[in-house]
Amino acid sequence: MKINRREVIAGGLAAAASAVVRGAPLAASAGDRRNGYGAAVTLADLQSDVRLKDAVTRYCTQIVPVYELKWPTVRPDAHTFSFAKADGLLDFARQNGLTMRGHNLVWYADLPAWTKEIKDAPTAERTLRDHIATVVSYYRGKLTSWDVVNEAIPDFPKRPTERRPSLWQNLLGDSYIRTAFRAAADADPDVQLVLNDYDIESVGERFAARRAALRNLVSDLLDTGTPINAVGLQSHLHGEIEIDTDGLARCVAEFRSWGLDVIVTELDVDDRFLPASVTERDAIVAKRVNDVLSTITSQAPLRSILTWGISDGYSWISQMFPRPDHLPNRPLPLDADFQPKPFMDVITKVTREAA
Repeated sequence: MKINRREVIAGGLAAAASAVVRGAPLAASAGDRRNGYGAAVTLADLQSDVRLKDAVTRYCTQIVPVYELKWPTVRPDAHTFSFAKADGLLDFARQNGLTMRGHNLVWYADLPAWTKEIKDAPTAERTLRDHIATVVSYYRGKLTSWDVVNEAIPDFPKRPTERRPSLWQNLLGDSYIRTAFRAAADADPDVQLVLNDYDIESVGERFAARRAALRNLVSDLLDTGTPINAVGLQSHLHGEIEIDTDGLARCVAEFRSWGLDVIVTELDVDDRFLPASVTERDAIVAKRVNDVLSTITSQAPLRSILTWGISDGYSWISQMFPRPDHLPNRPLPLDADFQPKPFMDVITKVTREAA
């Protein structure tokens, strides 16, 4: 998924990220929550680390489950639904004055073993409808937003109409996406319904192809009367690749012109190819984040920003994409000791401007 490093960052980049690279970060002296900001968390991590709980309740106004609403957790077999872990996160949110998003209803990956027994279109459609109706109805009125379909665009689409192969795509074609949104809307007419995808923010042929495919899919959903409310930009950014601010701005403007909201759902920065220097690296990470968020907010406020985790100590990037020099990754707003970084200062700036 990653593209080789294409630039050497000059020393002046630190200033471009923000003046807070030097001295005490803004976030360190601001205990108020960032309106509209949230983070992905797991119930187990919240229960085992009070620092994580304190960080989420200090900085966030919303959370989203990492695993607790995905199929293997919520539906361990074809006939059983288990909401205990997701309910635990919802209880945490309510007890601390936070809201919660739902992630996700349909994804090509991370399906339980029992779904391998689905071999025909009628069974696939019935299973999908039943799952969405049950889960969304259970949380009706309790969640603010659902990632209905997650990552429907292939990694490098050869044409805008191409969709990612999956159990659902293979048996139902593109209709599975429309079916999913309609089932979710039937189960909760008031919740925000989101099409969620990644890698449309950066410079390069692959990212442009993904923007074109996402545009095509959104346009098709709207043309067919599918009840979609928003596009979620995951924003798993590549530290070594610049943001295509022009391409991103055009994409976001078009979605908004079609009456859709645009939200950021899984923000972090893969820093494995960035310099070893913490100061320089943090500045580059903050600049990538600032370029994305400033581009999106240049036309209209961004009401929802979620990072995929809040502390470097709980990042999937550290596990999946370790640095070649074996230094700790620094992809999130707080470091492994829960100290704020320039990344958090960008979040603070953007959320205060939107307030």
